[in-house]
Amino acid sequence: MPGRAMLKWFLVIVVLVLVTGLMQPGLARRLRLGRLPGDLHFSFRGRGYHLPFTTTLLLSLLAWLLLRSI
Repeated sequence: MPGRAMLKWFLVIVVLVLVTGLMQPGLARRLRLGRLPGDLHFSFRGRGYHLPFTTTLLLSLLAWLLLRSI
């Protein structure tokens, strides 16, 4: 049944997002995510802005490689 396989993958993705969301602060600190060269942080009119370009590219590449291997 195609519906069961889809449900199984949906549950796997939900659990993966939940687990990574819970581990994110500690994992990001250890891997220095958000502080890589190419991640921009600047202040404008008293507010701080953070644009994690390099981190986004790195995580996208990692996700793409993971999905290609499955």
